Amino acid sequence: MKPFTFKQFEIQQSKDVFRVGTDGVLLGALADVESAFRVLEVGTGTGLISLMLAQRNLQADFLGLDINEDAVALTKINFENAPFRARLKNIHQDFKTFETEQKFDLIVSNPPYFEESGSDKDKIARQTIELNFRQLIAQSARILSENGLFSVIIPVEAGEIFILIAEENNLFLTRRINIKGIENSKTKRLVLEFSPIEKKLLESEFIIEKSPRKYSDQYLELTKEFHVFKENGN
Repeated sequence: MKPFTFKQFEIQQSKDVFRVGTDGVLLGALADVESAFRVLEVGTGTGLISLMLAQRNLQADFLGLDINEDAVALTKINFENAPFRARLKNIHQDFKTFETEQKFDLIVSNPPYFEESGSDKDKIARQTIELNFRQLIAQSARILSENGLFSVIIPVEAGEIFILIAEENNLFLTRRINIKGIENSKTKRLVLEFSPIEKKLLESEFIIEKSPRKYSDQYLELTKEFHVFKENGN
């Protein structure tokens, strides 16, 4: 499978690991990593999100976890080939049984959400079999630093229950970005950010394409430090 080339790093891909996708790119570009020193990614896949965040924050150290051995091996390659390799580490670990004394300033995840799938890689990467929302949220709340942030991208249909479970774990919604695939369409994804501290909610809208196969100015601006775009903007 062809690698995916970004401006400062390259992502090797595999048929056994969920590929680079728009959801990961959006979370990597939108998650608030500015003040973080210790970042945890739950479910690294290819390592894309951590690599984007490491490019955006030159001081933070990153730890990636994945239950899929193929994903761990692929992430290791992508981390080792990156210019910020010294700050990147990943391990084969089930987040449900992850034990650490360390607290993290930012925990990010593009979590599983499809209930059914035909392939083994999707059963792990995109379903709620291995890690459900309640487990993800409860464990994240336990190891988040006092001023830390928990940032995810999920389908809009899952937003209400996700926010409710977070509140049950004393994590409060502080930022909500409504993602639309194309202008004048319905919201299809949410980037949600939570904090142990109650704050005023910041809400915004983000449009990926202004017309079919034509990225919006908003998307081009957001990803200009990452994507290598063709002359037509795609």
